[in-house]
Amino acid sequence: GLIDFLRDTGKHLTVGYMLAKESVKTRLEGGLSFTEFSYMLLQSYDFMMLRKLHGVELQMGGSDQWGNITAGTELIRRTEGENADGAPHAFGLCYPLLLAKSGAKFGKTAEGAVWLDPARTSPFAFRQFWMEQDDESIASLLHRFTLESVAETAALMARHAENPAARRAQRHLARSVTGMVHGVEVEARAAAVADALFGDGEGGAPDLRALTSEALTMLAHELPTSALPAASEATLVDLVIAAGLGTSKSEARRLIEQGGVSVNGAPAPDASAAASSFAPLADGSLLLRKGRRDYRLLRRA
Repeated sequence: GLIDFLRDTGKHLTVGYMLAKESVKTRLEGGLSFTEFSYMLLQSYDFMMLRKLHGVELQMGGSDQWGNITAGTELIRRTEGENADGAPHAFGLCYPLLLAKSGAKFGKTAEGAVWLDPARTSPFAFRQFWMEQDDESIASLLHRFTLESVAETAALMARHAENPAARRAQRHLARSVTGMVHGVEVEARAAAVADALFGDGEGGAPDLRALTSEALTMLAHELPTSALPAASEATLVDLVIAAGLGTSKSEARRLIEQGGVSVNGAPAPDASAAASSFAPLADGSLLLRKGRRDYRLLRRA
């Protein structure tokens, strides 16, 4: 319990020791809650228990974790004593903290943290996170997250500078990191989906018919998806309503006649066109778009 924790663990790290940490000193004047102050002790205890239960000897983290990590090595030293040869029982390794231009920790977005776990951040969203990095940061990110040499990165940046709109550097970064984390095949599917939606590739207009069933399954997890109307007499108007791009037949018809709807990447100006006249994608689905970026997927139930 808490009392046992404070009695058995808290006695090893004095308040003076904790206040001397730079991470604490810099926060005192601006206001430091007890929760934040005590976190050092909790993280130290966690390191100590990982060592006792699993033999963990090294804790790594960003430079902002230096005080907490060294507090952990100190707690382990005080509870276990010195090795016979004077070598420490546990070690800490810190590396420079990556920050976005805003000063926030790199990897935090408006939607939340970017996770390696595909159940928390999909491979597609993970790849897009890297694709969206700005030109000012891209060279540094390439050096930190890819395995190319300094010379190879310089050559890539030179090609990128010739046409920044092509985003060669961002694509290389996204391909490299996503491939390392999720595998080359998954990255290729994510790239195909991005190309289909945003035209991110270098080969001109995307061919939606080239999307595999696996890529379309990935796409279905990223877009609003509805059931494809089964009625044989269904028209394009019915497709637009089923996809949620229009709330009534008159609205859907007006949107189509104004050229605001495409089906599988091709303009669809004829509101009376039969739904069956549109060649389905690999898995039998249809991809509808309203305007430039409002995509909806219709799949067979």
